[in-house]
Amino acid sequence: MDELADLTERLVSIPSHEDETAAGDAIEEWLRAETDATVERDDAGNVLAFRGATDDPDADSLALVGHHDVVPPAPEQTAGEGTEGEYVVERRDGRIYGRGTADMKGSVAATMLAFRNATPPEGRELIFASFVGEEVGGDGARHAIDAGFAPERAVVAEGSTNYSKPGVTDVAVAHRGRRGSRLVAHGEAAHASEPEAGENAIYRACDAIDAVRGLDAPEATVLGNDVSGSLAVTIVDGGETWNVIPERCEATVDERTVPGDRTDLAGVADATAGVELVVDQDLPPMACGDAAFADAALDVARAVHDESGFDAPEHVTKPHATDAGWLAGAGTDCLVCGASEPGEAHTDTESASLEALDRCRRIYMGVAEREL
Repeated sequence: MDELADLTERLVSIPSHEDETAAGDAIEEWLRAETDATVERDDAGNVLAFRGATDDPDADSLALVGHHDVVPPAPEQTAGEGTEGEYVVERRDGRIYGRGTADMKGSVAATMLAFRNATPPEGRELIFASFVGEEVGGDGARHAIDAGFAPERAVVAEGSTNYSKPGVTDVAVAHRGRRGSRLVAHGEAAHASEPEAGENAIYRACDAIDAVRGLDAPEATVLGNDVSGSLAVTIVDGGETWNVIPERCEATVDERTVPGDRTDLAGVADATAGVELVVDQDLPPMACGDAAFADAALDVARAVHDESGFDAPEHVTKPHATDAGWLAGAGTDCLVCGASEPGEAHTDTESASLEALDRCRRIYMGVAEREL
């Protein structure tokens, strides 16, 4: 566990919220020094490594996937002068604290060690991938996919610990996506003393909002697990001054999508005079379509937990979008399994359990070595 903790601390200490280059350098250098894999760095900054049956066109392929970018740190997570700007990292009470420990450099370290140590079955290409730009919409994953990155299966090392019960690292078979949209209402300006001379864009936006309130959130079932979406208007912005009928009003809609379904916001816009739908972000959901893969990974996770004395993990669903959505959309069967617990990622006190990280390392290695 010491090697895992030391590697996690090294990766976490490297700033990567504005520029992921140094973190990518550290990962690439470690892979070149510690493995006999073919290591690549693409134009986006993604780090990719390949070992096993890399020359066999009939080989099955399994990827262990993470990302090395992070959200901006809190002031207390950044070291002071004379430390080359490194992030503050602390190890105490069986946890590592610092920006990126949970999301997700701790799990990246676990995948690196599993990738190095695993003995994949004959006929399998084992792949390691750490992407850039996950926190800003999956830029790195999309770049890799566009360049031909297409493993048959992938374990994405995002958080799945404490989903079914405390202390347990579960296997997520699906997650929600997020579509961020605006219902933009157009009207005609007029003096507020003569409202009939114009067309009030706020009223039109209100009509669209009322229609949104009447929509049902999408739902889906993946391998027997229910996934429920959500829908909410979160911002309304319209009007410029108190005595002018507004000619424009926008209602921002946050929609959590599910595999295979989403709400009909385009229908709301089409049915409301003067309203158009503008989609600003559409992060895809994920559903694993390979039940045998999902069951095999859960068997491995249960064996690891049994050795550790923990309760058995379960198949679960995850509320947050990850790079697994982009991979799934490109044809990869994905599962999500990682050390991050709900409420840890992106916080000023972000941390990861060393025990959970070590469990993940063993799960990743077990899946990499298992016949699927």
